[in-house]
Amino acid sequence: MKKTSIKNALLTAVGILFISSHQVNAQNVIRIGTEPSFAPFEFMDEQTKNLTGFDVDLINAIADAENFKVEISTMPFDALIPAILTGSLDAGISAFTITDERKKRLSFSLPYIDAGLGIMINNKFKDTILSADDLKGRKLCAQIGTSGAMYSSKVPNAQVTQFNSASETYLELRKGGCDAIVNDRPVHAYYMSTVMPDNVSLLDGYISSESYGIVVNKSNRELLTLIDDGLKKIKEDGTYDKIYKKWFESKSK
Repeated sequence: MKKTSIKNALLTAVGILFISSHQVNAQNVIRIGTEPSFAPFEFMDEQTKNLTGFDVDLINAIADAENFKVEISTMPFDALIPAILTGSLDAGISAFTITDERKKRLSFSLPYIDAGLGIMINNKFKDTILSADDLKGRKLCAQIGTSGAMYSSKVPNAQVTQFNSASETYLELRKGGCDAIVNDRPVHAYYMSTVMPDNVSLLDGYISSESYGIVVNKSNRELLTLIDDGLKKIKEDGTYDKIYKKWFESKSK
């Protein structure tokens, strides 16, 4: 996804000396952070109340392949990077878009999925919002800290309202509080296929191209290597393909 605007979050971590607390500990438990409202990548199952999603299955599969355990914590998205920088977390998996800005402060795993931004509109504007060019001067909803929010902030004359979660943006769109939402298109598609709202639409195509990676502190090369090796293994043995089919090919393109 998500997520390129991290300047405010990084200010809390400037000047902190990172020591070896991020290294794989003796109990072989890795502390992972995620923001649980970005289906289908990470979200709380309404029936079981358990954390689930593509990212959750992926990190657990990597852990199995490399013989370590994961302890997953949930928190607001804009708190994840500071937690990794200060040592409260070892890594983060939350549809993090790989960006040059983030690479200055953090290390990314190998890319694990290709995605991109898409546009969802209130059907009142189905004849007037046909592409990204038509977002100029519009009321836009966005999830704070995401690449969609960054994109929206650069749309000429747009009025952008940011929310803590994707689900809040969808509710606002359906209420008519905004004209459109820019966010990761796979997230839009999953929402459309599971909620099936009758007053919003997803425009065809992507308006950007991006890849997601798992985030690790720059000093923790050991963990980064462990994650990359595990990702390679599950791609080679077919586990990755099974996870992908579970969340995308059986749900929505």
